[in-house]
Amino acid sequence: MNIVCLDLEGVLVPEIWIAFSQVSGIPELRRTTRDEPDYAKLMAFRIATLKAHGLGLPEIQDVIAQIDPLPGAVEFLDALREETQAVILSDTFTQFAKPLMRKLKWPALFCNELTVAESGEITGFKMRCENSKLTTVRALQSCGFETVAAGDSYNDLAMIRASKAGFLFRSTDRIRADNPDLPAYETFDELLAGIRAAIGG
Repeated sequence: MNIVCLDLEGVLVPEIWIAFSQVSGIPELRRTTRDEPDYAKLMAFRIATLKAHGLGLPEIQDVIAQIDPLPGAVEFLDALREETQAVILSDTFTQFAKPLMRKLKWPALFCNELTVAESGEITGFKMRCENSKLTTVRALQSCGFETVAAGDSYNDLAMIRASKAGFLFRSTDRIRADNPDLPAYETFDELLAGIRAAIGG
């Protein structure tokens, strides 16, 4: 039995932190896992930057409410789930995800949790598990699933390489150049065709 594991931001929806950077006028918050492989380091930087500017969860949620899925993402997920199981493995947070999942028609999502003070200040975060994407792929494989994975960032590479087939989707020139053996797609039609070939559909 196959299951497709997809990244969220940059693959199905725009990058939340980039959108918030644009609205808040804080260019430092444009940095994402496409730029920084160390997620703990990246989140510590984000939390410190938010605190320095007096911003917290409510301001980010206001921006997220205005974010729509990438063009074609909903149709891609609909077509994919007609053929196989799919789950989104993301390093986003439950406090960010709900409006996005509604717009994507409620796919399964495994993500993380923010620690938030009563004032709305983000004080920390809790990862669901260590190396969450790779760990989840390994767990699914231990349950008898064959995994196929797609993502765009450094933190997706482990789950992509651990799967029977894996793809880069709308990734950066640097990541593509560093991983020339991985198929790299730019459109949802290409990605769906690659997944279909991998699962024998």
